[in-house]
Amino acid sequence: MKKISVIIPAYNEEESLPTLYQRMEKIMELMPNYEFEILFVNDGSKDNTIKIIKQMREKDNRICYVDFSRNFGKEIAMIAGLDYAKGDCVIFMDADLQDPPELIPELVKYWEQGYDDVYAKRKSRKGETWLKKFTSKMYYKVLQKVTRIEIQKDTGDFRLLDRRCVNALKKLRESQRNTKSMFSWIGYNKKEVLYDRDPRIAGQTKWNYMKLVDLAIDGITSFTTSPLRISTFIAIPTFIVLFIYFIYVIAKTFVVNEPIQAYQAIILLILFFSGIQILLFGIIGEYLGRIFNETKHRPLYLVNEYNGEKEMNEEKREEKIN
Repeated sequence: MKKISVIIPAYNEEESLPTLYQRMEKIMELMPNYEFEILFVNDGSKDNTIKIIKQMREKDNRICYVDFSRNFGKEIAMIAGLDYAKGDCVIFMDADLQDPPELIPELVKYWEQGYDDVYAKRKSRKGETWLKKFTSKMYYKVLQKVTRIEIQKDTGDFRLLDRRCVNALKKLRESQRNTKSMFSWIGYNKKEVLYDRDPRIAGQTKWNYMKLVDLAIDGITSFTTSPLRISTFIAIPTFIVLFIYFIYVIAKTFVVNEPIQAYQAIILLILFFSGIQILLFGIIGEYLGRIFNETKHRPLYLVNEYNGEKEMNEEKREEKIN
């Protein structure tokens, strides 16, 4: 019997968990030929999320959980889920039920047909503002233009991954992660499944625009050095324009005999080049910051508890999981 691990990162999702479990329970009943593991990764929740998960595990041993020592973020919670998942395949899902569990049988069907990465693509995104949809669309356009790998549009984390995809992703241990781009980077045999994304059933989204901007920057700087070439793209036309302007000023001086207003030219040039320098320093700073963080070699996360057991050392944990 094949085992399916459903990985669900959770941060302050106490209101959604009961309904989530009810719907997952129905799906598991409809698929008796598979063994299920529902692995919650509690990302330092401040409400009763971990308490409710523990109560569910007491009633159903298919419920598993990894409890972080603090909030590390969803991207880190996802790699932790991959580290602890035991299934022949894993399915990423959000705890807020915007990703419908009822789609799981279809994902598994294509997996059984030989696909390694069955990703759910959104036909519609209910409950999201026009601005969020527009900025998301523009971001993926920019990301696709600056990277050399194909990025799936209108897709999130809701997908099924075969064990060999899981093993590949576990090798990518950078601290500033953009898992959506990593799914594309590893390749393998992919299959698209269309669905309508539902609004949250409870609570508020944890993704404000500041966090989305951070995620977008991580996505671009993680998979391409193209922004570093902006200096070259800006320098060449700038020098051409300046050369033409220089010829124009000299010609105007001799032909029209009009004196040059030096202070105006100086102020404009200073402002122009200062803006370019600030832009380029910002880009270089982003990459230097990534280098700084990666050279620390800190663990990606720290676990307070796994299925009721306090965190053990790495060797014993790997032995227990395997």
